[in-house]
Amino acid sequence: MSNSSSITHFLLLPLPGTRLLQLLHFWLFLAIYLAALLGNGLIISTIAWDHHLHTPMYFFLLNLALLDLGAISTTVPKSMANSLWDTRDISYAGCVLQLFFFIFLMSAEYFLLTIMSYDRYVAICRPLHYETLLGSRVCLHLAAAVWACGFLHALLHTANTFSLPLCQGNVVEQFFCEIPQILKLSCSTSYLRELWLLLASDCLSFVCFMFIVVSYVQIFRAVLRIPSQQGRHKAFATCLPHLAVVSLFLSTAFFAYLKPSSISSPSLDLVVSVLYSVVPPAVNPLTYSLRNQELKAALSKLIPGCFQKQ
Repeated sequence: MSNSSSITHFLLLPLPGTRLLQLLHFWLFLAIYLAALLGNGLIISTIAWDHHLHTPMYFFLLNLALLDLGAISTTVPKSMANSLWDTRDISYAGCVLQLFFFIFLMSAEYFLLTIMSYDRYVAICRPLHYETLLGSRVCLHLAAAVWACGFLHALLHTANTFSLPLCQGNVVEQFFCEIPQILKLSCSTSYLRELWLLLASDCLSFVCFMFIVVSYVQIFRAVLRIPSQQGRHKAFATCLPHLAVVSLFLSTAFFAYLKPSSISSPSLDLVVSVLYSVVPPAVNPLTYSLRNQELKAALSKLIPGCFQKQ
């Protein structure tokens, strides 16, 4: 038995036992990580380089790419290093920072996806007021609010989680530090305080979810009233990537945190956590670029230009 003052490090979820499987885990995570770096890096570079993409939709997409890069960089490199060096250790300070940045970036991404649904609602349902409702100053304020809310949300949860006495050992049954696994190490009834905070976060998440749902109900109603098939296709093309990203993010995250304890197991928890924390940052750039003709055209201009300069 130990308490939080004597814990100097945590032990993350043990990786597959054989050396071959550990190396396979390393190479798989490396491929996903490089794909996320390349995809999000290209989106950030393209939007920053092409002035035709300096619109609210692409401004928010640039912020999404930044958040995705940060989120996957918070968890995957440490897991890769542990696989390569055959260890499970993460320092106490490293665990605190990992949990803080993961909550910060993931919650900010959820808030940003909510703002992006509002952007699509205004663009399709109130196009004449688009520049008024989403001018450059408004977009900057919304983006700042997203990052600030994510930061405060993470600071509150991290400070509260690690203020609890930990006397159930130092084994974290996950490949990165997250709140539910840290709470399992607490032996104090004060962990109920963090559960209340999580409940409040769930209520906020539900409000954001309902806002997204209502926005898309209005969007689909407006799109179906468009007389031309080409107009409907263009409107859907701008909404479907965002809807796909939201669906992947919410379905995996909700299942990870709301699944019944009766079906919970370390292997299932590992798979689900990979689905909501590792896969979306790598898949999101592909989702947004597949059906976006403007983004693909800008990419085709940027990449040959880079090769010419070289």
